Formats: sequence, structure tokens, C-alpha cells
Amino acid sequence: MKLSAIRQKIDALDDQLIQLLNERADLVHEVGLVKRAEGTEIYAPEREETLLRTLTAKNSKLKGRLPEKSIRAIYREIMSASLALEKELTIAYFGPEATNTHQAARSKFGASVNYTPRVSIADVFDVVARGNADYGVVPIENSTEGAVNHTLDVFMESELRICAQILMKIENHLVAKIPRDQIRRIYSHPQVFGQCRNWLRQNLPNVDLIEVSSTPRAAELAATEEGAAAITGAMAAEVHGLNVLAPSIQDIASNTTRFLVIGRTPSPPTGEDRTAIMFCVQDKPGALFHALEPFNRLKISMSKIESRPSKRKAWEYFFFVDIDGHASEANVKLAIEELEKHCTFVKILGTYPKTSPT
Repeated sequence: MKLSAIRQKIDALDDQLIQLLNERADLVHEVGLVKRAEGTEIYAPEREETLLRTLTAKNSKLKGRLPEKSIRAIYREIMSASLALEKELTIAYFGPEATNTHQAARSKFGASVNYTPRVSIADVFDVVARGNADYGVVPIENSTEGAVNHTLDVFMESELRICAQILMKIENHLVAKIPRDQIRRIYSHPQVFGQCRNWLRQNLPNVDLIEVSSTPRAAELAATEEGAAAITGAMAAEVHGLNVLAPSIQDIASNTTRFLVIGRTPSPPTGEDRTAIMFCVQDKPGALFHALEPFNRLKISMSKIESRPSKRKAWEYFFFVDIDGHASEANVKLAIEELEKHCTFVKILGTYPKTSPT
């Protein structure tokens, strides 16, 4: 078939796609009217994840040429445009612009909603709690460096709920406007230096490593200072016009950061969910063991446990636990009821759909 004939077929398909997208947009508008009349949330993470799972399964069954990652990316933007039609959403994230958190927020909500960077994790919680943003995105843990303690600490006082999670593979690039042999100093966030420790020791052992508040700040300094480079993500490098000298220099290829989407209402069940719980055990021997025993007995998988000082009194700790299942499920409810017998405080932080790394 000639190239011109192939392009004519593509143009005809594009005409159909545009028509179908607008028909879909009309239906989305009707959904928005119904939601406003019922007073329900515009963003539905449980519906979103269920739809994406269904679409990728259909694509797999059809043996489609597009991979799952592409299907998800395409529909992410379709759903982002749909959200914008229903309501002008504002998403707060732990900034500044072009951080990994910003990139994670974009991967979840797409390009059609509004974004507002905040100077601290506590500020993200505050702006959502006050209703000045619809949702917030904050980091919670990295597969290499562990938990983000600031996020755990803010949950102790906040009434917001976790309604979704984002798993994002982190790629740290060495970027600069100069050749590698002219680099005299490298700027980056201290956690990023930790993630690239071995590569730096093997490849640039005599270069000064200077810690800064964020990777976008590192990129900004690399763009303006002589002899400077940065370790940062692709978005920050692009914003500041830097060249990638060495891509993906993190020591662990599977390095992944988990982010949380926080909002004012919980997420309904999807059938594949996770629940986050915070609790404080009684001050007596075996209290933690007895608190966690019901989860083992009821065969509820526990994927994470962290502890933080309660700040209420010396040597008192809050525990943060992630378990499989939705908080509304009978066995999960029973486990939490039994947990409460051994605790001075129990709080469900939220339930959200399981997701795969983007």
C-alpha cells in the first residue's frame, strides 16, 4: 500500500476518534451534572483504576500493538480532560515545580487540571483541608531510602484521607550544559545522592557533591554556574535547558517512590484495594504482638509497618500499617475492631486502589 493511501486511512480514523471523543465528553458532562446534584466527589479514583484495568485487559485480549503503559498514558489524558469538563480541579503538590512529586501528580491527573506547588508537606495538607485545593500529592516512601517521615508526622494531626496512590520509577540523570570532564561540582537533593552513591564513587569520585533543597533547584544552579552539573529528573532538565550526560544513574534500577493522593473523602472499594491504619499500642509487654495478631489470624497481608514518636509523651510511638483489603470488608473491619482492644488510639488513614509503577 502506498504511503498516501495509508495516511488517508489514518486521517479517516482520526475523524472517527475526534467524533467519539466529543461524544464521550458529552456523556462526561452529564456525569458531572448528576454528581453535582447528588453532592458527590468529581474525582473517583476507584472508577478510574477499574476503567484502566479493564481497558488494559481488553487490549491484551485483542493482542493490541500498544503496550499497557501507552494505553494508560492515553486514557490518563482523556480522563484528565474529562475531569476538567466536570470541574476546574486544583491539585496541590510538594514543590517546587518539576520535582518528582510534580511529575507523579501529572502522571495521575494529566495535563488538563490546575497544579499548585507548596513549600512543605504540611502546607499541601493544609491547602486541601481548607478547600483551596481539591487534592494533594505527597511522597510517602522510597524503595531505596525508606519512609518520608514528614508525611507520617502530618498524618498524626490531619483529618484528610488517602484516596489513591502513585508508584513511580525514579530515574536520576546527570545533567549539565558542559561536557562531563569539565564538571567540578554536582548539585542535588541529599536523598538523590544516596540513590546514586555507587555510580558517583565509580565515575566522578573527585567532584564536589553539594546538597540543595530540591532537584529543580539543583538544575537551576547547574544552568547558571560555571563548572556545575546536577542530578535530577527529566522534567527539571527540560525546564532549565540542560543536556543529559548520563541517564538513569541510580544504583538500583527498580528504584521506586510511592506517592499518596490525599483528599477529604474515602475511596469506595474496587476489589483490589489497600488500607492504611495508624495506631498507638498500650504500654504493656506484648502489646504490639497482640495488636497485630488478628491480621495474621484473619489472613490479611501486611505490606508495610513504620513507627514514629507520638510527640505526646516520651517513648510513646505511633505505628503506621498498610494492609490488603478495603476498610469496608468484613474481615478487615473485624481485624480493626480487635486491634482497638490493644490500643489507646486507632485511625484509618484511608483506603485506595492498588496500582502498578508508572
